[in-house]
Amino acid sequence: MNKEKIHEYIDEQIKSTLSLKENYEVFEKIFNVLKNARDKGKQVFVMGNGGSASTASHFVADLLKTSITQENKRFKAISLSDNIPVLLAWSNDESYDNIFSNQLENFLEKDDIVIGISGSGNSKNVLNAIQLANEKHATTIGLNGKDGGKLSKMVKINLTVNSDDMLTIETIHLLICHLLTTMIRSDGTPKFNY
Repeated sequence: MNKEKIHEYIDEQIKSTLSLKENYEVFEKIFNVLKNARDKGKQVFVMGNGGSASTASHFVADLLKTSITQENKRFKAISLSDNIPVLLAWSNDESYDNIFSNQLENFLEKDDIVIGISGSGNSKNVLNAIQLANEKHATTIGLNGKDGGKLSKMVKINLTVNSDDMLTIETIHLLICHLLTTMIRSDGTPKFNY
């Protein structure tokens, strides 16, 4: 039984990974938006809940360090999922639905980038932050799965993982972030070799 489960799981990851090749133009768009933000000193905000929160933190870490090239400016990136006291304060005093949008109110400027990561595409706090970002003329990007949910229809650039399994969706989201990091590193001479 374990052998079958292992094969089934790995096959699902491979299928979902291979389907990303169909999104070449979306990857190019996201890469160009991120590169432009870096070069113009715009801020990049990333957010998500649960496993998606750890992906947001991981991607921001990669933008802040792994993506550094010798010829280019550095990214200004913030994970809205990381400041636990702020998250708890907004949750307690107002609503969990606004933990990200309330943080954006402090920082967001026109032409900044806001990336929402949601396996279902229906996380209310992510949707509220994306709505605010759209109103403030930021560039919004969504990473989701299943049918894309509401997030896929709200963002300016969307990438939906071709899977209904949440663990697979979260795995592929991290792969997407690593692919984007690799593309950014290829835009110059990486400062750090791994």
